[in-house]
Amino acid sequence: MSNNKKYLPLILGVAIAAGIFIGGKLNFSDSPDRLFSTNSKKDKLNRLIDYIDYDYVDDINTDSIVDVTVNGILENLDPHSVYIPKEDMQRVSENMKGDFIGIGVSFYPFRDSIAVIRAIEGGPSEKAGIKGGDRILMADGDTLFGAKLNNSDMVDKLKGPENTKVRLKVYRKGESKLLDFTVKRSTIPIKSVDASYMLTEKLGYIKINRFAESTYKEFKKALDKLLDKGATEIALDLRDNPGGFLGIAEQIVDEFLEDEKLILFTKNKRGHIEKNYATSKGDFEDGKLFVLINENSASASEIVAGALQDNDKGTIVGRRSYGKGLVQREMDLGDGSAVRLTVSRYYTPTGRSIQRSYDKGNDDYYHDYFDRIESGELFDSDKIKVADSLKFTTPKGKVVYGGGGIIPDVFVPIDTSLQNETLIFLQRSGFISNFVFVELDKDRDAYSNIPREDFINNYTVSDEMVFDFQDYVNLRTNTKITFVAYHDEVKQYIKAALADQLYGDGAFEQIINQNDIMIDEVIELSAATEKL
Repeated sequence: MSNNKKYLPLILGVAIAAGIFIGGKLNFSDSPDRLFSTNSKKDKLNRLIDYIDYDYVDDINTDSIVDVTVNGILENLDPHSVYIPKEDMQRVSENMKGDFIGIGVSFYPFRDSIAVIRAIEGGPSEKAGIKGGDRILMADGDTLFGAKLNNSDMVDKLKGPENTKVRLKVYRKGESKLLDFTVKRSTIPIKSVDASYMLTEKLGYIKINRFAESTYKEFKKALDKLLDKGATEIALDLRDNPGGFLGIAEQIVDEFLEDEKLILFTKNKRGHIEKNYATSKGDFEDGKLFVLINENSASASEIVAGALQDNDKGTIVGRRSYGKGLVQREMDLGDGSAVRLTVSRYYTPTGRSIQRSYDKGNDDYYHDYFDRIESGELFDSDKIKVADSLKFTTPKGKVVYGGGGIIPDVFVPIDTSLQNETLIFLQRSGFISNFVFVELDKDRDAYSNIPREDFINNYTVSDEMVFDFQDYVNLRTNTKITFVAYHDEVKQYIKAALADQLYGDGAFEQIINQNDIMIDEVIELSAATEKL
């Protein structure tokens, strides 16, 4: 095959997708030789998509071709330039905006109906009197049950403009007839701060799951509450946080750094450098800080960890972070879809780029986690590969490295006890939360008078409940799984799921963290500092 033929599919792909960006009219009176000899690249590509629309022998859904082709083009740029189709834009925007319009319940489909797990605290459903365990059967006369309804159908019937009302019919166990509720739709937060509570008398804990528009406000509220409780130290948990808005990360860093300290700088293809500094507004500039990261802490999480580490602020605890040092900008494509295109690289205050190489392609790039396992790096800090050419020094003389993630100051290996395939399957399958809902549904009153802290500190999941869960899983998977080797771990997950459905507001994390080796390490570091 000649080189021209070899690259023809890629050229055609680029042509089709680029035509979407350009738009414009095609003059079909031009001759073919003029088409490819005198017009600009944009005109050529625009003409090609129009030729396919008007002259191609078969009817083609050009939109679907373009979607596939745009993705193909972006895959040849870098791993983080992505296309967002029109149908996904609302969901993606809501997730990053940090709120949505709704009735304020967490639910899951249970026996072909909407089962309320918990009414969101302060939300319109809670105010109307809807409770966990309720089944929402009708909305404005439309049925919300039946095998033919899927999740999106159910959600669509509950959605509507802000401040509009929806009439609901609800089944509640123990009631002789259906209950009627009128709920006013309102803005419902999608929480990005999963939990905030005191680990010790002086050490507060905040876990952030992403950096959305609302994250700074959530973080600031959590920080203020912890300070009111006497926190003089903060553990900021950024594990498994994939990132988000750069500006939000900067605001959070600003709470910890003194005025005029460099947070990061970005550089685009033209060499333009933009520097971002801390201001004087920080409320925790003098407190002791620990930042928890792991191999899934990426992007904005790494901005926070890198800015603090390079300014000799706090202690970074955990494992080497993901290694994403590229900045994306969302650009509207005019038809409701968008592209998040990489427009610059960011650098930590010492000048290091933590973006790992993607020269070998996206497949190799995303295989990095398995490479880390095979190399032993997740278990032994000595196995982390560093390059002397990428060595940098902080103002206080600490050596840090660029070239692929933030290397922590204190290494904590991955907890092998939680890497069992069965445990991972149980966490991801949803079986635990579904089982817990069924258990609660048997007798919710049995839990109604247990205070949150009493449940977290004193409640014990019975062995009988673990065996019931084992039977529950085996019945639905047609297997013979036994929990003998990880009986205690399953107990903990069941208790955490119970707490989440009963209390919400970080109760799940508060229980899971009780046996977390990285949290234990932070508590030990905090105690050791006190003795010095």
